[in-house]
Amino acid sequence: LTASGLASAFTATSLSGGNFVNYRRDVTSGSQFGRPLAMVASQEVETNNPSTRRKKTKQERLDLASKGLDVHVVGLSIHHADVDVREKLAIPEATWNEASRQICSSGEVEEAAVLSTCNRFEVYYSASDPRTAMACVTNYLSERSGLPVSALRKNLFMLSGDDAVWHVMRVSGGLDSLIVGEGQILSQVRQCHLHSIEEDGCGGKVLSRLLNKAVKAGKRVRSETAISKGSVSISSAAVELSEMLCMQDLNLPFSEARLTAVGSGKMTRLLLTHLASRGLERFTILNRSLARPQELQEQFPDVDIEIKLMDDLWDVIGQSDIVYTATGCEDYLVDEILLEENGLAGGKPLMLVDIAVPRNVNEDCNDVPNVHAYNVDDLKAVVAKNTAMRQKEMIEAEILLKEEAYEFGTWRDSLSAIPTINQLQEKANSFREEELEKCTRKLSQNNNFNDKELEAVERLSRGIVNKLLHGPMSHLRKADEGSQTAIKELSDMFQLGEDKKSRGNNGKSRRR
Repeated sequence: LTASGLASAFTATSLSGGNFVNYRRDVTSGSQFGRPLAMVASQEVETNNPSTRRKKTKQERLDLASKGLDVHVVGLSIHHADVDVREKLAIPEATWNEASRQICSSGEVEEAAVLSTCNRFEVYYSASDPRTAMACVTNYLSERSGLPVSALRKNLFMLSGDDAVWHVMRVSGGLDSLIVGEGQILSQVRQCHLHSIEEDGCGGKVLSRLLNKAVKAGKRVRSETAISKGSVSISSAAVELSEMLCMQDLNLPFSEARLTAVGSGKMTRLLLTHLASRGLERFTILNRSLARPQELQEQFPDVDIEIKLMDDLWDVIGQSDIVYTATGCEDYLVDEILLEENGLAGGKPLMLVDIAVPRNVNEDCNDVPNVHAYNVDDLKAVVAKNTAMRQKEMIEAEILLKEEAYEFGTWRDSLSAIPTINQLQEKANSFREEELEKCTRKLSQNNNFNDKELEAVERLSRGIVNKLLHGPMSHLRKADEGSQTAIKELSDMFQLGEDKKSRGNNGKSRRR
């Protein structure tokens, strides 16, 4: 959900013959980033054997960055994939680099970085052959999730080139989030960037630059607009949802409800932050250990926080009115059978608000009398209210994001000048070394110069060449509409394409 006029509606074009569903984001203010999107047929997906190709070294990936690599993104998010699909791909942050290495292992993908949150799973990658790379990434997603491509393609989106850059900027800026302006996604994109540049990361020159630029853009949006003011997190939306439905589901004012959180991570901390601002006095935390809940006790001294271990799970749930679940457990903590086994079926009303992915609460809990279960996909009413309040800030944020996206595009286009710059430097240095050799031979004949003086002459020659080349090379690095023309003109002017041929012919004539 986004503001009218800015909004980006994901439109799915299902192509005949089993082709991929292509979700295109038509953002009004991002229309300059509108290259055609690539589409990959599902029949192209083949099993890649990682052992058949050697993974490229980091230096090789840096070299490829100047040879036409473009940025792509493929993934799924809360906008067009249900939580039961997203949770099959969710991976902990500690294994993001491992996933990136697996994607790059076959050689079709040059650079890759993975972002996995409760609302999205996205793979950012760059490749010289986008169709083959897309097939490789899709194959990885299919294998990881255990879902056939036919099921995945209904949920995946794929963006290329400037559309992919614009998407990453919007994600970091919080405009693509369920809760517009939420701050947690910026921290997650920052971690994605930091992991990509680690020794075992697969970021490379282009992708790491994009992610770094996206982090900068996200910081600007939050510091230069008011988009992050107010309730802007999944946790705060969960509080608003439970408050909104408390009388309806529990026949009880929210201020009188007994609240419990299962888990003591960042989500629970944000829950407490929002609840404390509303005058919360008592709260129960269930956790496997005592250390982190005790830290929360210290952070919120005005709230009476009772700590219980997971052995008391069902006793605490039975005494609570609203239970928020936010653990990293991959299995359900609460389901219909467990509720019935623990005597909670048909008793007093109970609200379960699950903000974890993978989910902690099975949806079959809604089949239990007097139990009302919600997950992150049920926050749309709160989201609509949040988005309407932030339309002005969204317009301002997209202007800033457009500036950062343009800067990245300018830098990316400037990479096309690198081969010409290298050729120009090599040719100039070759001439310098030839002339210096002639000069030093003459100067050394009568011992007119010692080694230090000859070294000074060498430095002098290098300095003259560097200063002469500074202007042309700076001009080449400025990517604009005439950059390709400038590259061609300089190549012709200095006969860079004929460099090897001319030097070979000159060598032959000298030998004669």
